[in-house]
Amino acid sequence: MDSFSSLFGQAPSFQMVLRAASLMAATEAPILIQGGTGSGKSLLAEAMHQASARAGGPFVVINCAALSPERAEALLLGDANAPGMLAQADGGSVLLDEVGELPAGLQGALLQFLESGVITPSGCAAQRVDARVLATTRVDLRAEALAGRFREDLFFRLSVAPLALPALIERNGDVQALMQQFLNEIAAKHGIESPRFDGEAARLLGRYRWPGNVRELRNFCERMAILYAGSDVTAEMLPVEFHEAAAPGLMGAAHSLAQYVMPDEGVDFTELERSVLRQALDKARGNRSRAARLLSMSRDTLLYRMRKFALE
Repeated sequence: MDSFSSLFGQAPSFQMVLRAASLMAATEAPILIQGGTGSGKSLLAEAMHQASARAGGPFVVINCAALSPERAEALLLGDANAPGMLAQADGGSVLLDEVGELPAGLQGALLQFLESGVITPSGCAAQRVDARVLATTRVDLRAEALAGRFREDLFFRLSVAPLALPALIERNGDVQALMQQFLNEIAAKHGIESPRFDGEAARLLGRYRWPGNVRELRNFCERMAILYAGSDVTAEMLPVEFHEAAAPGLMGAAHSLAQYVMPDEGVDFTELERSVLRQALDKARGNRSRAARLLSMSRDTLLYRMRKFALE
């Protein structure tokens, strides 16, 4: 379990997955890891290889989405000129990244390999290969199989031991734990002190939906650690997307609440936003906290937008 904890730290919703992964790593069963883009599927697959008895063997990654139909068979199975990637994984593990994208013509060959351990390179005799299969998918492979877009028998053979990585977008309770772990790792790597986030910055980060998943969170932590090493990070220092996510867009609010209809000649959106900010400040008689409430945004977000339009 310890070898897996470095992936997602003590984030609660990942712990059950990591415990299952640590147990499955010791087996020879095929593993299907499901999760959204950036959720850490490939990292988990590699960690499972490193925690297995095959750690001393090769770990070969096949990007199924990048296999061209013309070269897919030769790349996967090999031919008289060169061994394929399955053969290169002999004695180790092979990761079929985004296996749902595997060309239909090769799904049967993969099924045969899973059932018999045998491949037949083009123009060559059949040969036995000792490689464990790990696979990842960002799509619902069961639904793809039921819709006839993926072989159902191959799906069931791959999903002997399925793992589902939770999306960070649905697990905001993990953001703080993961962020602290990543910041500590990055600070140690660069020999710097971690930045600290004040209360309002932390609230903005908690409301952000992290569409890029764990990968986006780690990239954000690296940027903040390098830019603000050892500093106190306030809401104003966060990138603009965190402020925009914290409150409804002003254009959307104008349309839904005031039944705004755009004229045929269009509008100056910058001037519209500036005008709405001015009106909110006028209605609040200059009280910025009240103006922020009128606009359904935090006070720090209001201050950020005021500076943007030089309304101070």
